[in-house]
Amino acid sequence: MSLNLHLLRMFFTVVQSGSFSRAAEILNVSQPAISKGVRDFELQIGCRLLNRSPKGVVPTSEGLALSRHAETLFAAERAAEEALSALRSLHNGSLRIGASTTIATYMLARYLGAFYRAHPGIDLHLVSANTRDIVEQMANQEIDIGLVEGPVEDRNLVAQPWRTDLMQLIVAQDHAFAAATGAIDPRQIEHEVLIVREPGSGSREVVTQALASHGIEPARTLEIGSTAAIKQAVAAGLGVSIISAASFKDQVQLGRLKTIAMDGVTIERTLWQLKLPGRIAMPAACVFEKMLFDRLTFPDERLD
Repeated sequence: MSLNLHLLRMFFTVVQSGSFSRAAEILNVSQPAISKGVRDFELQIGCRLLNRSPKGVVPTSEGLALSRHAETLFAAERAAEEALSALRSLHNGSLRIGASTTIATYMLARYLGAFYRAHPGIDLHLVSANTRDIVEQMANQEIDIGLVEGPVEDRNLVAQPWRTDLMQLIVAQDHAFAAATGAIDPRQIEHEVLIVREPGSGSREVVTQALASHGIEPARTLEIGSTAAIKQAVAAGLGVSIISAASFKDQVQLGRLKTIAMDGVTIERTLWQLKLPGRIAMPAACVFEKMLFDRLTFPDERLD
């Protein structure tokens, strides 16, 4: 049995919008046409796909399974349309980039600037979120380029090493560690408030694993959901933190923070580009990816 794609689109739009009336507005058809289309589709499929109630419309278990396939199908359709448009030239189109917070905030500006100067007709969209959210968006094909900071365990994605980042301990200028003339014993961190990112953050995962591998377990932690806010909290004396060296150089130069070496402990992490196997990359994405790995124009310098 071949599915009627026109009716499938009607059904999927109802699922996405949650009502027949909103689906009708989106597809620019009448509500009776949507209702009839979904009813005809259910007859074609041979089972009920939607449960209708005064509170709205929700898919049945069969409808939910079908809607997942429909999402993939229409994402491929959208990609094909964008590819046909982009293949004509790189003068128009869009590029959706998703990156973990530290990467998006402190590492992508020069790449975005170079790409925009070369292809000003391409609309750039940058999504900044934690690693877990970027992984999910890449798997759902909501972004074209995905860059993350932490380990990725998703069987549907391939993670390709992009660059190496150094994580360093930072303290306020008047903190006791700041008076140290050399590297401190890392076990001293156990007596400090360690400021960390939120669960799902690649930075938090890397720091937690690195400290645990040296038998270090801070007695107290303070969770803050952004690197910028962590720097402010450290400068205010609320605790210490271990964050990307790319993110605090300006605050060190201003005299608000100080970096402290830890004896025998060096925390480096790999930053990753995510790929979805089988997905056809848009030309704009191919060009941006080439920039990411252009070591001549953008040398992969250590960030210390």
